[in-house]
Amino acid sequence: MDALITEAKNGDKEAFVRLIRMNKQSLYKTAWIYLRDEQDIADALQNTILSCYENIQRLREPKYFKTWLMRILINECKDILRQKNHAAELDDFAEGVHCEELNLCEWKQLLLCLDEESRKIMELYYFDEFSVKEISALLEMNSNTVSTKLSRARAKLKKVIRR
Repeated sequence: MDALITEAKNGDKEAFVRLIRMNKQSLYKTAWIYLRDEQDIADALQNTILSCYENIQRLREPKYFKTWLMRILINECKDILRQKNHAAELDDFAEGVHCEELNLCEWKQLLLCLDEESRKIMELYYFDEFSVKEISALLEMNSNTVSTKLSRARAKLKKVIRR
């Protein structure tokens, strides 16, 4: 992937398109978490891709491409939310959630007992498979804060499941 990023930084349009295609599912899922409106999601994705294309030369470390791309997307989503003046809630999750005991609908209901920030962190960690460090960069939080929120969210979910 580093080679593909280097090619894109050197102006290879096809390499850039491949990078976006490789990340399109994560981009869509993250935009959905924030916006939950197809038109807003399309706007955020379009603006993100354009911004990424125009600024890819500024990316210092190829290994952080996905984190950088997601940070751009999150900022775009926040801009759209500010413009619309409404709060986004996480109540839908991406396909592919695997749990032997809970189906997707049950997961959605279960995670509703968490505050919005904790739901976002759980979704990014478990469903999009970001590391704590990557989540802290995406959400502009201290890594210890992310770890604490994950731990507290897990503990709360365990209590809810045991009831």
